Amino acid sequence: MRSGFVTILGRPNAGKSTLLNSLAGEKLAIVTHKAQTTRSRISGIVNVKRTAKHPAGQIVFVDTPGVHKPEDQLNRRMMQEVYDALEGCDLILLIADVTQRFGTGDEFVLEVARRAKVKTFLLLNKIDLIEKTRLLPEIEAWSKRFSFAEIVPISAEKKSGLPELVTAAVNALPDGPRYFPEDQITDQPERFLTAELIREQLLILTAQEVPYASGVVVEQFEETPRLTRIAAAIFVEREGQKAIVIGRQGAMLKQIGTAARRQIERILGVKVFLELLVKVREGWRDNPREVDEAIDWRKQLESLGSVKNKKS
Repeated sequence: MRSGFVTILGRPNAGKSTLLNSLAGEKLAIVTHKAQTTRSRISGIVNVKRTAKHPAGQIVFVDTPGVHKPEDQLNRRMMQEVYDALEGCDLILLIADVTQRFGTGDEFVLEVARRAKVKTFLLLNKIDLIEKTRLLPEIEAWSKRFSFAEIVPISAEKKSGLPELVTAAVNALPDGPRYFPEDQITDQPERFLTAELIREQLLILTAQEVPYASGVVVEQFEETPRLTRIAAAIFVEREGQKAIVIGRQGAMLKQIGTAARRQIERILGVKVFLELLVKVREGWRDNPREVDEAIDWRKQLESLGSVKNKKS
């Protein structure tokens, strides 16, 4: 039995969250075309059956925010999520978008991997979008930049190369126990996934300035056999952003809520009543307490508990 924690590392929009979802076979991490969509660590648990090529194993893949140089408390907290995911991990998957030229952002990612001093695979992602003749030069160029244990060309979206990746990953892990039950695919609670699915629609549907100044916290989560009632707060930094999120006569907020509710119902498998409120929290991205609440699902659960206690 092999087991371990495998951190997915890369620049924003390199395909980390798409890879996690494809490996887990479920939507665990939200995905949009906007940079810095992922703000916190998200785990996907993959159980591997024994074959002639590899032993049985359990791989805990950990998606992380895109590696970047932080400018405010929110971005510093996101980078701390990256460093926390690297602490004690058994393997790094450094994922690179082969459709983009190598730049300073890639060098920064490599430097983070060097400092971690952990066995590292290079995943050349989006190979379905380039000519096959470009792949070998890319492999040769990256090989000169870092001593990778393996280089695996993949398409995270098309799931190309993922069986080979899983085989290489489980063979690279140490002997170890099963950390999670076989039927568990993530350690994130449903409340956190709910908040993320709401934020995903916020990112997709609103104007450019709003997503980076917004966050979502679930304030109520009541489950019954036939219906789950959820109340969530979308918070922004300015009144103008609040007006954008609400939209004319509430049209935008209704669109966000409808799209998010459909996603949540698919995940939970029950009907959902979703109530959304929009609040203004000036300068929240530089407030450590509010940043923690927006990023850390444990803080969200604490907040939910405090709301229940006040009501009781």
